[in-house]
Amino acid sequence: MPRYCLALDLQADETLIREYEAYHQQVWPEILDSITGSGITQMEIYRISNRLFMIMETTETFSFEAKSAADSASEKVQEWENLMWKYQQAIP
Repeated sequence: MPRYCLALDLQADETLIREYEAYHQQVWPEILDSITGSGITQMEIYRISNRLFMIMETTETFSFEAKSAADSASEKVQEWENLMWKYQQAIP
């Protein structure tokens, strides 16, 4: 199975980080469906300070392009992504 590793930074604000983690304790069902439906079979996320590191295992047919297209077409995924961007910052 292919494995991908991704990283992103959260805003360096402990209150925002706690809010972000609270959302991820009860991820919306549509988001979980979009993850498994895209071919992601296993996902682990680790945090050190404000840096997140995600390890994904996928099926052989998984495609970032196909996942992105499906996510773009989903109003609920777009709502989640817009909400989560409040807590994230781009890695330089």
